Amino acid sequence: MTVSNFSYQALPMRVAFGDGAVSHLPDELDRAGHMRALVLCTPGQTRIAQIAVAALGVRSAGVFDAARMHVPVETVSAAIKYASEVDADSCVAIGGGSSIGLGKAIALESGLQIIAVPTTYAGSEMTPIWGLTRNGRKQTGRDSVVLPTSVVYDPQLTTSLTSEISAASGLNAIAHAVEALYAPDASPVISLMAEEGVRALAGALPAIVDNGSDRVARRAALYGAWLCGACLGATTMSLHHKLCHVLGGSLNLPHAQTHAIVLPYVLAYNEVHTPAAKAALQRALGVDYAPSVALREIVTRLPIPGSLSALGVRSEQLQSVIEQVLASPYANPTPVEIEGLRDILHRALRGAAVSE
Repeated sequence: MTVSNFSYQALPMRVAFGDGAVSHLPDELDRAGHMRALVLCTPGQTRIAQIAVAALGVRSAGVFDAARMHVPVETVSAAIKYASEVDADSCVAIGGGSSIGLGKAIALESGLQIIAVPTTYAGSEMTPIWGLTRNGRKQTGRDSVVLPTSVVYDPQLTTSLTSEISAASGLNAIAHAVEALYAPDASPVISLMAEEGVRALAGALPAIVDNGSDRVARRAALYGAWLCGACLGATTMSLHHKLCHVLGGSLNLPHAQTHAIVLPYVLAYNEVHTPAAKAALQRALGVDYAPSVALREIVTRLPIPGSLSALGVRSEQLQSVIEQVLASPYANPTPVEIEGLRDILHRALRGAAVSE
């Protein structure tokens, strides 16, 4: 085995993983030196938020239940104002990417630290990446200040996830690992984590869809999401994430479903130029053919919308998306060109085969 030169920066976060781990939230507050935490969630996650409130006991400062997709700046301002009113010195973000994204934005704008309790497989809790949507345009960046002081993974909290959300958020996590495999700052450490994360999620998601109460599969999926999220946190994002950020922020599309739909098409665009990543994904997915085809097969087997048009996207909206991507492209192994972007987006719009 030949190992090339590389650099790897470990992120300074604590992870607590296991059934019932949410009950240890007061201990995590103690470790971080916090006294009172405001619990953040979306309007549809208030029941799970109350589990966090009960675990915190007298150290709960209440619930802010207005987290939204793509983190509108207006929501962030309202949450910071409420945190000040209830005298919170930290936040517990419980739920999926919307709740954790709000927590990150609060940390970025106010300095309040967060503890993340993920209940989906998005993986954003493991990254220093933040996103804010202002005037219909999503801005993203990296800043270590948004990293949670602790991440609490409790598989029991994921058993109420619908098969639709489980499948889409799991594919979203796989997208993180796929791009980490061909990132310009990839390393052997991250490549191992990426391959293992894809293997865990690809094996767990069909079992979860068949039986949502399968605890073994739920643990495997959350483990895979952790690994895939850590990959995203340690590497540079490429074309797939850029496309999904623009699509989601400008067209207000559901984040995880957008990632799940677009991923096979971007991978098909890149895999010919990334033989090591292609081989790793073939091993993880257990196939001897193009991993882009294998991922598209997974999407079609799982309860995930089959195309961007199923999300309400119209053909005439794609030119603006292309222009935004080209105006500020991310690093990518295949040159990002207008014809390639148009082909990716129109295939994803129709739900076509990844190659025709």
